[in-house]
Amino acid sequence: MAQMGRPRTFDREQAIEQAMHLFWEHGYESTSLSQLKAGIGGGISAPSFYAAFGSKETLFQEAVQRYLDTFAQVTECLWDPALRPRAAIELALRRSAKMQCERHHPKGCMVALGVMSAPTAEHAQVTEKLTISRARTRAGFIACVERGVADQELPASTHPRALGAVFDSFLLGLSTLARDGVKHRVFEAAITQIMTVWDAQATQRMTSLSD
Repeated sequence: MAQMGRPRTFDREQAIEQAMHLFWEHGYESTSLSQLKAGIGGGISAPSFYAAFGSKETLFQEAVQRYLDTFAQVTECLWDPALRPRAAIELALRRSAKMQCERHHPKGCMVALGVMSAPTAEHAQVTEKLTISRARTRAGFIACVERGVADQELPASTHPRALGAVFDSFLLGLSTLARDGVKHRVFEAAITQIMTVWDAQATQRMTSLSD
């Protein structure tokens, strides 16, 4: 009587990493169970998949958390009080641009692209963590502008939400450009340009003081 082969095993942590790359590349709805099985286990059966992760949604949540704990940290400098607010914004943009263009993972930002990952209301809760992360980054930009006003680097007339939205929308747009193959050097030059928006506000304050 032939012996039954031993069940296939896989590294769960590595499986989450591979799933993260798949969801990052294709989004939640477009990533199929077949893709996940092929990517994480090289032949893992559907029962084994569900035993290990419970559901596609649960695996997605674990993959998202992995992303938030690693790649998404590039913008956490927005909350660093040791950095001047302008420097914090520029550092966040440059770190994110560099990360989004790296070769060892999908292009773009999973948090930014997550807005299209599960577009139907039915699946809105699936990407809630990504929505919260985008809101945190947006709040970080606003907080930096508010610090700039409080520190008298920017004029009191500055609208923190409006100026914060300028930097936030620029950051979100990088993901589409990265997917379209725009090079990192272009992003670097573009960041230098977008920071002149802050500088123009700062110059406006200095001009008003000299009048």
